[in-house]
Amino acid sequence: MEALQLMESDVVVAIGPQSSGISHVISHVVNELHVPLLSFGATDPTLSSMQYPYFLRTTPSDHFQMYAIADIVDYYGWREVIAIFVDDDYGRSGISVLGDALAKKRAKISYKAAFSPGDTESKINDLLVEVNLMESRVYVVHVNPDTGLNIFSVAKALNMMGSGYVWIATDWLPSYLDSKDAVDSNTMNILQGVIALRHYTPDTDLKKSFMSKWNNLKYKGSAGHAGFNSYALYAYDSVWLAAHALDVFLNEGGNLSFSYDPKLHDTNGSMLHLASLRVFNGGEQLLQTLLRMNFTGVSGQIQFDPDKHLVHPAYDVLNIVGTGTRRIGYWSNYSHLSVVPPETLYTKPPNISIGSQHIYSVIWPGDTTSTPRGWVFPNNGQPLRIAVPNRVGYKEFASKDKSPQGVRGYCIDVFEAAISLLPYAVPRTYMLYGDGKRNPSYNELVSRVAQNVYDAAVGDITIVTNRTKIVDFTQPYMESGLVVVALVKEAKSNPWAFLKPFTAEMWFVTALFFLFVGAVVWILEHRINSEFRGPPRRQLITVCWFSFSTMFFSHRENTVSSLGRMVLIIWLFVVLIINSSYTASLTSILTVQQLTSGIQGIDSLISSTEPIGIQDGSFALNYLVDELNIAQSRIVKLKNPEAYLRALKLGPKKGGVAAIVDELPYVELFLSNTNCLYRIVGPEFTKSGWGFAFQRDSPLAVDMSTAILQLSENGDLQKIHNKWLTHSECSSQVNQVDENKLSLNSFWGLFLICGIACVLSLTIFCCRVFTQYRRFSPEDEESEIETIEPSRSSRRSIRSTSFKQIIDFVDKKEEEIKEMLKRKNSNSNKQQTSIHSFSDGQASSPS
Repeated sequence: MEALQLMESDVVVAIGPQSSGISHVISHVVNELHVPLLSFGATDPTLSSMQYPYFLRTTPSDHFQMYAIADIVDYYGWREVIAIFVDDDYGRSGISVLGDALAKKRAKISYKAAFSPGDTESKINDLLVEVNLMESRVYVVHVNPDTGLNIFSVAKALNMMGSGYVWIATDWLPSYLDSKDAVDSNTMNILQGVIALRHYTPDTDLKKSFMSKWNNLKYKGSAGHAGFNSYALYAYDSVWLAAHALDVFLNEGGNLSFSYDPKLHDTNGSMLHLASLRVFNGGEQLLQTLLRMNFTGVSGQIQFDPDKHLVHPAYDVLNIVGTGTRRIGYWSNYSHLSVVPPETLYTKPPNISIGSQHIYSVIWPGDTTSTPRGWVFPNNGQPLRIAVPNRVGYKEFASKDKSPQGVRGYCIDVFEAAISLLPYAVPRTYMLYGDGKRNPSYNELVSRVAQNVYDAAVGDITIVTNRTKIVDFTQPYMESGLVVVALVKEAKSNPWAFLKPFTAEMWFVTALFFLFVGAVVWILEHRINSEFRGPPRRQLITVCWFSFSTMFFSHRENTVSSLGRMVLIIWLFVVLIINSSYTASLTSILTVQQLTSGIQGIDSLISSTEPIGIQDGSFALNYLVDELNIAQSRIVKLKNPEAYLRALKLGPKKGGVAAIVDELPYVELFLSNTNCLYRIVGPEFTKSGWGFAFQRDSPLAVDMSTAILQLSENGDLQKIHNKWLTHSECSSQVNQVDENKLSLNSFWGLFLICGIACVLSLTIFCCRVFTQYRRFSPEDEESEIETIEPSRSSRRSIRSTSFKQIIDFVDKKEEEIKEMLKRKNSNSNKQQTSIHSFSDGQASSPS
């Protein structure tokens, strides 16, 4: 009321008020009267220049202070805080901004504990008892100085100022402490370990000079015994701001004139004389003059940005220890948390990356330097609600049990082992999810966790993208991925499979190559010794051979030349390459042919139109339909391994399925329990894992991830796996070696060709040998001699041919046989000549 009454005078500029609540009221009046209002104490973020054009804040807004607190919370990794605040415009508006700032850091206000400005200690006690039963141990206190100390006094009595607690106070606390010339020890004792924010004012020469003058006044008794805080500095600068602006306003020809507003008139019974209020005609001009002011005051640089905020808002980060405060860092809107004064960073590029954020160590409540975890399990008697899928099949992973725990399985043992590694107790209760008649929907189970129906979900829950958007998963404790299972039959080996590595053209070129090489080798072994003798055809061949042989032979020495050796090496190299390529290709072809199936993997399954089986409740349904665009009409839901077996046996033509798509852990268990009649075809076409699901930003998810990693490193995770999931390896792995072994059935065609070739060669050789032997038999030689010399026929005895003679003949060299046949032919010609001569002689003698 006094402020409004003051406005009845002709006012051109107003300084104050100190509280945000009164500023809301006064701002409406100054807007109507066009009077700029310079407020050094109203920090309410909702006092904006858009709603109140003539309101000009000469102190940093709580908007920046709340973002500083959010950065501190994020720096220590806390995800939830409890806000304790006074229930007025100042308190509510500040906490509202804090909630927005924390949300950008993936943190939140878990509970808002508000109290009225006039509440007694008893009500404050009840309020703190309530928040002490909650999970979070990080408290942000945003109150007025007159009631703020009562909060800490009651908290001290409730043992809430000990180890494990975090208290963060806004600038009200340092302002209160700085305004006292000396703070009693009892007050300091209840504040030990508290973190607080104070407006940062640079230590300029102007500030030091002002402090010196102030201390002199205190010494003389003119300033009383009170100290001064940052608000006092901003108030001092506000007066100078008004003085500078008015000086410029008048120098620029501004006119201090007023006019009446017909909309302002008195009301019956009102103590306000609204009709006497006059509008400042130069208000808009003076406001613009204020906004362009730029000078250095005792609080720092006085200059406004386009949003009418002071430039470079910054705070000291304080830690209350001992009998005073200790500065552990700074916060500025330019570079956020740092250990160097903000003005030294303004000349550098802004850097708000995680690695650039630093503050010094803190002595926390309980006189400890260990950073508090920031949360505990609530003391409200409510254990952790853990949902477990009530499975129908594959109960080795999770299933109902008659034990006090109520559940059992591989996933449960992993969770219990991880819980046992945590440095604190976790009260918990397991709750089955599902009717037990079919597998529950895992997407719905995860949604229930996100909706706070359950605190966590434990089981064979696959970590997929759409689920990570609503809950937090732990580190995967089991690797997984989708695979295709199909009926695979052994195929009959193809005896002509050895022809498949090469095409017909390749076989033709290879045959020509080896024929050419064979011809060259034969020529080298049987080169022509005669040079230019014989018939013309023989001479032509000799000339050609002589030209060719110069590459391979030296005519002076009967040795292979260097060029010949090089050609021979190249030929061997080509043969080795062809042989290795052929062998690798043939082995691959024959190995693949050991097994045959209409489905070779996910690609052939997509291109077909046959039905596909999946596990009921699995994420595979959404993946196949949404990601791979497989028609949902092809999907058949199967609830247990027995249904898998029936569907695969029936096949697609008899109402079954062509293949099953499921996660690898289930498939391995299925294959081992069905004597490996089915196999995984194609590679694993997705990569994922199983994890435990918690509500978003749950700190337990981080601690459980660390525990799972520890289980993996010390081998306990593998031991649990062996306990529940030990099974005989399927033939897809065990018989892998047998599949790579090539049987006779794959090569009998090759052996048949080789056998026929050998038999033909042997037959030709035998016929040739017997022909030569008959031409050169001993009986023929003796009969010829008897013809020439008849007188000896009586002494000749017929000797039968023996096998030994044939062998001896075969053992003779080719050249010897040719020489013998040649000699025999020569003797035969001589004999015929002598016979003719003898006959002619008898014919010419007289009868």
